[in-house]
Amino acid sequence: MTSVRAAVVIPVKGFHAAKLRLAPALSPGARAVLARQMATRVVRAAGELPVIVVCEDEVVRQWALQAGASVHWTPGLGLDGAVTAGVEAAATAGAERVVVAHADLPLATGLGHVVGQHGVLLVPDRHGDGTNVLAIPAGSGFRFSYGPGSFLRHQAEASRLGLVVDIRADVELGWDVDIPDDLNLPGGADLAVGRHC
Repeated sequence: MTSVRAAVVIPVKGFHAAKLRLAPALSPGARAVLARQMATRVVRAAGELPVIVVCEDEVVRQWALQAGASVHWTPGLGLDGAVTAGVEAAATAGAERVVVAHADLPLATGLGHVVGQHGVLLVPDRHGDGTNVLAIPAGSGFRFSYGPGSFLRHQAEASRLGLVVDIRADVELGWDVDIPDDLNLPGGADLAVGRHC
């Protein structure tokens, strides 16, 4: 199997503004710490693959550089626009394939197995609704459409482009954190420290 040049793009929201839906369970400080910890884990999961963090927050920029990632500054672009800009930056740097991974995957241990070789590889969230990770040909012109129902929209986009779709159910990459119930990891582990009483 021939290897491809791949890069990872990770959109990271300002830690202070992340995970507002966890407010019933976590204080603002605890949410910021958790967001940073999860993002760090996703960067590390990239292993030897180069990482581009797309962001518009100075604290995130500094964290990303310390974590060994490069930074693509994307103020005002929103999630879809920021990811598109990150993919374009990865392509300009020579990547043939780009893995887009969200920063809230607390069980992520590796991303190399979802680079794929051809077409679009999709890893849905465990509910089959969102798109936690996807891998695409760098120059495909893929149009991102995150938010509720993105998994089906991204499949439709792959079809629009005539790209084969490879759907991977992945327990580790399929677990993301959006609401308090998501803090209770499989096996009974509790992700959060500093929960409200």
